[in-house]
Amino acid sequence: MTTQVFTLANQLTMLRMLLVPVFVLLMIYGEFGWALVTFIFAGITDLLDGWAARKTGGKTDLGAWLDPIADKLLIGSTFVVLTLPNIGLVNRLPLWLTITVISRDVGILLTVAIVNLAMGPRTFRPSPLGKLATAVFVVSCVVIMYFNYLGHTSMWVEVAIWLSLTVTIASWVDYVWRLARIINK
Repeated sequence: MTTQVFTLANQLTMLRMLLVPVFVLLMIYGEFGWALVTFIFAGITDLLDGWAARKTGGKTDLGAWLDPIADKLLIGSTFVVLTLPNIGLVNRLPLWLTITVISRDVGILLTVAIVNLAMGPRTFRPSPLGKLATAVFVVSCVVIMYFNYLGHTSMWVEVAIWLSLTVTIASWVDYVWRLARIINK
């Protein structure tokens, strides 16, 4: 890990974090097309920051912390905005799904903090199922925003909702199992 702070990868991650309020405001003001473009651009920065860190040797401790926080900010904010009533959405996420997804993320963050405080620094690498969950959330959000932009419903919105729930529960169970193994070491 490099000691530099403002590596290209970290700058891309910080850009993603700065795009979150822009995205939220675009959604609230009914600019669904621009919100979708902003969300996709933020998603591209997520792909590019990992690539940049690997290619330039720019992996940092800061980046290891910032990247998952940026992901959770973007996904959490998107789920909340897509749940809001009265902003002109034809397709909304159910409140129960948003609460489930955010509870999973908050639970993960709190658990990591508690384990690090109680047992000393531990490395929590993202699991393949956790990465899959993030990918499913991103694709689901894009699908739902796209059909909101078009202004009509689609069966793909329902598929996205149930797939998001399934992967949330599966990744939560996987995370608890992995955590138990780390604690018992």
